[in-house]
Amino acid sequence: MHIEQLRDFCIAKKGVTEHFPFDDVTLVFKVMGKMFALVGLERWEKGETKINLKCNPEKAEELRGEYEGIEPGFHMSKKHWNTVIINSSDVSDDLVRELINHSYDLIVRGLSKKLQAELESL
Repeated sequence: MHIEQLRDFCIAKKGVTEHFPFDDVTLVFKVMGKMFALVGLERWEKGETKINLKCNPEKAEELRGEYEGIEPGFHMSKKHWNTVIINSSDVSDDLVRELINHSYDLIVRGLSKKLQAELESL
């Protein structure tokens, strides 16, 4: 998966915006103002194709045990975030999309009723 494909997939989701809140090389995708994905563009350019994604704790542990290309979240809560190595031998593009969807869905479910209603109206 290329960075453009990853960006297109994330930004196409309802209510998603992209930001650089930390620096000019860390791309953050948010739904209704809440982060669900982070990509270090500087590392991506060096061939380290990684994305941090939110994950429920039980599933996070399970994924780390099953896939070499999934690690505890880099610079994130290790309980709730995974770092997914894109284009690794055991992480398919379909799995990356599934994990992006899971992260997005977790954030949406955690939104206030007001923000959920606002998202639905978009």
